[in-house]
This record gives sequence, structure tokens and C-alpha cells, in this order.
Amino acid sequence: MANAKNNNKEGRSLWLATVHGVGRIKLYAIGVIVVLVIVASAYLVRQCRGNSITAHVNDSIDITPTQVLAMKKIGEWEFLSIEDEEMVDTVRKKLFGTDELIRIYRGTLRLGIDLSEAREDWVAVSGDTLRIVLPRVKLLDDDFIDEARTQPFFESGTWSDQARSDLYHRAKARMKARCLTKENIASAEDNALKQFYQMFKAMGYETVEVRFER
Repeated sequence: MANAKNNNKEGRSLWLATVHGVGRIKLYAIGVIVVLVIVASAYLVRQCRGNSITAHVNDSIDITPTQVLAMKKIGEWEFLSIEDEEMVDTVRKKLFGTDELIRIYRGTLRLGIDLSEAREDWVAVSGDTLRIVLPRVKLLDDDFIDEARTQPFFESGTWSDQARSDLYHRAKARMKARCLTKENIASAEDNALKQFYQMFKAMGYETVEVRFER
């Protein structure tokens, strides 16, 4: 019994000594780490003393050649459409009476620009200023008469295809004269200027200058 008690005491003492030893090792390791951190921090402070760190933010926006090409590929940009209706007639006199042909033509004239016609340097960036030169406003489609909506109003006698074609071209000329006015062209130009200005302002440019080719 005495031997057993002595063995238990010796085992407990050995276990406590081991725990204490491990504890001292841990404390020593922690102390070493703390010293290393302090030394490293002091070294960094000394190295950085007298130096400054500058952060530069580049907030300039560059429009890429790919974006310019994509816009040119869109081609036609419509800025004003005008619905028109014209009544055109022709009369042919005969020995006994007259023949008459009256037709009503309807169409939509679309005014805008064709960016495929823009010059190579139509977009230029200088600092925070973007300069845009647009091609002139024009009639985008010369075949603006809607044949499906053309109606015969009155017809007497027999008329050839040439007579009907002449009537068609007279209606087209009248529509152009009525719709391609300075006021309508100016309205289309104003819409174009506003839309391109707003589009590029939304891209972040501080100053946007838009004009048409002279």
C-alpha cells in the first residue's frame, strides 16, 4: 500500500512538472513572437519614415475605337418622322369628254443621319471634353410612299402603267416639298444634338460638344 501511494505521488509530481514545463515553453514562445513583432514593426516604421503614399484616382473616361465603330455600324439614326397624305390627279381630254385619274398617296418621311457617312475623326476626346461631328440630316429612305395605303379616289377611262407611275412621282415630289422644309430639318437636327449630348453625358463626360458637318 505504501509503495502504491509513493508511486501515485511520484506520478502526480512528474505530471505537474511536465505541465509546468510545457507552460514555460509556451510562454517563452509567445514572448519570442511578441519580440519579433515589435522588432518588425520598428523596422517598418523606420523604413517608411520620411516617405509618403499617394493614391491617384484616374477618373477620365475614354471612348474606345470599338464603341465608335459599333455606333457607326448602327448606320441610320431617325430623329423626326412626318406622316403625309397627298391627293394627285391627272386629266386626259378626248373627243367626247375627258378621262380623269385621282389617287391618294400616303407615306412617312423619316429624317435623320447615317453614321456610316461620318468622317473618320467624328469623335475626338481632349481631356474631359468630347467633341462630336455628325453628318448632315437627310431623308433616310427615298421610297417613303406606302403602296399598300395608296387608294384610288376616282378613275374614268383606261390608264396605262406609265400614267400611274407619273402620278406616283408627282405625289413623291409634293411630299418632299411639303415635308423637307427648313423648319423640319432644324427640328431633326435639334433632336439629334440633344440625344447625342445626353447619351455621352450619361457615359460620364464632363463637357460634350456636338455639331454637324458644315
